[in-house]
Amino acid sequence: MQVTVLGAGIIGVSTAWHLLQRGHEVTLVDRQPDAALETSFANAAQISVSYCEPWANRDAPLKTLKWMFSDESPLLFRPQLDWAQWRWGLQFLGQCNDAAFVRNVAQLVALGAYSHAALKDVVAETGMDYHRLERGIAHYYTDQKAFDGAADAAAVMQRFGVQRSVVSREELLKIEPALGGFAERIVGGTYTRSDESGDARVFTQKLAALCAQRGAQLLFGHDIERLVRDGNEVREVRVRHRDTGLTRTLKADAFVVACGSYTTPLLKSVGVQVPIYPGKGYSATLPLLQPDRAPSVSMIDDQMKCAISRLGNQLRVAGTIELGGFDLSLDTPLARKRCEILVRRIEQVFPGVADTRTPEEGGDPRFWCGLRPATPTNIPLIGRTKLRRLWINAGHGTLGWTHGAGSGKALAELIHGEQPALAFGFQGGPSRYPTTTVRTAPPLRTTTRATSQG
Repeated sequence: MQVTVLGAGIIGVSTAWHLLQRGHEVTLVDRQPDAALETSFANAAQISVSYCEPWANRDAPLKTLKWMFSDESPLLFRPQLDWAQWRWGLQFLGQCNDAAFVRNVAQLVALGAYSHAALKDVVAETGMDYHRLERGIAHYYTDQKAFDGAADAAAVMQRFGVQRSVVSREELLKIEPALGGFAERIVGGTYTRSDESGDARVFTQKLAALCAQRGAQLLFGHDIERLVRDGNEVREVRVRHRDTGLTRTLKADAFVVACGSYTTPLLKSVGVQVPIYPGKGYSATLPLLQPDRAPSVSMIDDQMKCAISRLGNQLRVAGTIELGGFDLSLDTPLARKRCEILVRRIEQVFPGVADTRTPEEGGDPRFWCGLRPATPTNIPLIGRTKLRRLWINAGHGTLGWTHGAGSGKALAELIHGEQPALAFGFQGGPSRYPTTTVRTAPPLRTTTRATSQG
């Protein structure tokens, strides 16, 4: 089959790779001059199978309301005159109960485990290096009340086969001695050895290059002008070269929309509605001044709801979510404040380890923001749409890097006529590509927190 994949982030490139593995011809389209230059560019770097709780939980409505009045809140709802935002918000509220939370966790863990295995297979086959660290993820707490609820959160994950352990401050310091300078503030934590970290941009760009070597046609620097619908199917897509202005019409047996948050308007143009809304997340990448004192275990800061990962001689801190439309500005007072919060936290936790000076002070903190394509459940949409030939692989929220390899593999299997080996509710009605039956555990009373892992 000839398959055109729209979007060259981690999701689109992984889809292209696994389609090539199954003998299909692939054209990969992206408006940027290379892969992974938008949402996959500078995320939190975590493969966090064990820390995949959805944003929607029974405590989220009250917290979200309270956080609306603080520019420093981890999840900031910025009301817009946009029905899509309010519709998404109402659907989100419908997921804020224990039964939905446990059901959604089951889906996220199933996809995460499948994806982690797929990632390991790709790395074993290609041997690529992307600052990978297989040291696990540690979640540290500075508030005793929040830490008291950590056992409940760990129990939820353990129910689905994830070995997240509650650890004392002393145990946490043995796992990551670099926290020693902040130890007096820490009351305890959780730790999962099986998780890892690495640079999603480096991985995605190298995988895209390998796709080209295997025969994929890479159309970078091309805007997607429109999908062309003919009755109940999509027959072609029209793209325009950003530099020359020349247009091309691409025909294919299947079209995959993997455009992150921009999937929603693109599909809407052909009458397909999807509940994906952008969540703006920030990160800062800081040069290390004292590499020997820097952490090697990827971490989650519970108080600030941010993630910290080491990438070679740099430290990446990422977090916070704003639900306020397609705003990608970094030069507004709000954006600057949220970036500065992340940098300030690094100096508090790892004093003197990284260069946290502002540009005015001679520092070089590389600030970045990206739009996390979030569904109300945080479960991505993977599978066929209501139109023939048109498929979707989007809506991964803050877990695009965690779920990228598996999402690409699963969709490639579906297009190839196979059934992926995981209990996950794929998109599409009854057909030769059946939807899996979702297996969930009974509702569990638990206290959870809305977090952002960048």
